[in-house]
Amino acid sequence: MTARPVTLVTGASSGIGAALARRIAVEGRDLVLTARRRDRLEALAREITDQHKVRVEVIAADLARPEAPRELVAELEHRGLEVEWLVNNAGFGTGGRFDRLPLARELEEIRVNVRAPVELAGRLMPAMVRRGRGAVITVASIAGFGPMAYMATYAATKAFLVSWSEAVATEAAGTGVAVLCVCPGFTRTEFQERAGVDTSGIPPWLWMSAEEVAEETVRAVGRQTVLVPGMLNWVASAGMRLAPRSMIARMTASANQRRTADRSS
Repeated sequence: MTARPVTLVTGASSGIGAALARRIAVEGRDLVLTARRRDRLEALAREITDQHKVRVEVIAADLARPEAPRELVAELEHRGLEVEWLVNNAGFGTGGRFDRLPLARELEEIRVNVRAPVELAGRLMPAMVRRGRGAVITVASIAGFGPMAYMATYAATKAFLVSWSEAVATEAAGTGVAVLCVCPGFTRTEFQERAGVDTSGIPPWLWMSAEEVAEETVRAVGRQTVLVPGMLNWVASAGMRLAPRSMIARMTASANQRRTADRSS
């Protein structure tokens, strides 16, 4: 039986992941949606199928579990599905002073934000290279361009994704496999609430919608290696790359200490 090509979107139950799933469906690509919340995935799958007439499958998975990426790939193979595009979107952030945060949660953050994308790419990308086509799209953050005090682990995981994507993209040149790292700025999703970030002081004009990020992402596949959606975010990221890292750490400490829910109390 011939395997059916699909796009796998992790963290697809809300936010940028759901927006990417909707936008990729416009291209006529069949989808596999994965996240922890099966009910949300199934609702999104019905919506996309009704609107775009593509096939959408759901696999509930918690990528914080060390064995989850391997099990997810095994389930894809069992269903006869061939991943052409891998969208590594699943991730979360923690906020507060590192020595006062629960260590178990910090380690879970590293598993979801770093280990899972690397393992999924490692298990799926070789077949893309053999076929001579495919894409690995990884959602990082503008936070990955400098050390962020009071969100130390989160920013470090995103910095890893930027560096890793840039290197893998160079290695994959000429194979037919595109590698793209997306670094959004402030985007209206559930992320801020989950990370304990107070966004009340952030001007409305700094925000982008998840749909805007998804649109720029799909257009950038095969054209860019690192995408910073939005002109203001691009300017900010350029400044972060040029500024002394110690300065960035001090500036983010001042801002994030006010915005994050410090777990020390």
